Amino acid sequence: MEKDTIYVALDDSKRKPVVAMLRPAATEPEEREIPKDPPHIQRLFRRLQGEGPVQACYEARVSGYDLSRQITACGVTCQVIAPALTPRRPGQRKTDRRDLASRLASRVQLTTDGHKVYLEAVEGAFGNAIDYAMLIKMYEGDSGKHATAERRYSPATCTGIQTQRITGDPDPDYISTSFEERQNLTMRMSMRRFTRLTNGFSRKVDNLKAAVALHFMHYNFARIHQTLRVTPAMEAGVSDHVWSIEEIVRLLETGGQSN
Repeated sequence: MEKDTIYVALDDSKRKPVVAMLRPAATEPEEREIPKDPPHIQRLFRRLQGEGPVQACYEARVSGYDLSRQITACGVTCQVIAPALTPRRPGQRKTDRRDLASRLASRVQLTTDGHKVYLEAVEGAFGNAIDYAMLIKMYEGDSGKHATAERRYSPATCTGIQTQRITGDPDPDYISTSFEERQNLTMRMSMRRFTRLTNGFSRKVDNLKAAVALHFMHYNFARIHQTLRVTPAMEAGVSDHVWSIEEIVRLLETGGQSN
């Protein structure tokens, strides 16, 4: 990186493009939203050019190439990047668990089933900073060695469980997958596209993302839970009332910001 160059990265995946600018004397990039119109983007880059040399990069998307041409027309070198083709070590790849680990403020306890891929995934995301255990269920017709349980549409009868400490000091009383299994059942009961053997599955990934986001928004902000007598959002202190469907729909107009 050249010391006198201003580096700019743009993300157009949201309703408004997000631009991150790293100036020569800065240690952290400056981030902000900008209007999604060519004149504003051109003014931004011309203003930055008044401060010094500018280099930009942009994620390869359908709209990305058009924006790249706008930036190049200002005399700025713009690299169009395909994240999927960028070489990364396994530990650098973004995963749901690594994203979760970065958001936690304290040590947590985690329980998974006996699927072996979890061993590497959890270690890569949390290292040793977690109390992690596996809970392995044994089913009728499973030899417990290499034979698989009898395949059928109805669930097999659980004949026992085995627990195994993997990392840290997990509390035996809380080694359980019941909460996650209940969450999975709630999703299947609330969203037709997750029902087993359904023909109502999502045809597009964007539709699936939207359905899941809408489900959890309603589940956490608009639905009163019998065990809490309020919504989970109110119990967590991030909301002071039960949201209506109208309020949730209005988020589309305000770009995800509540009033």
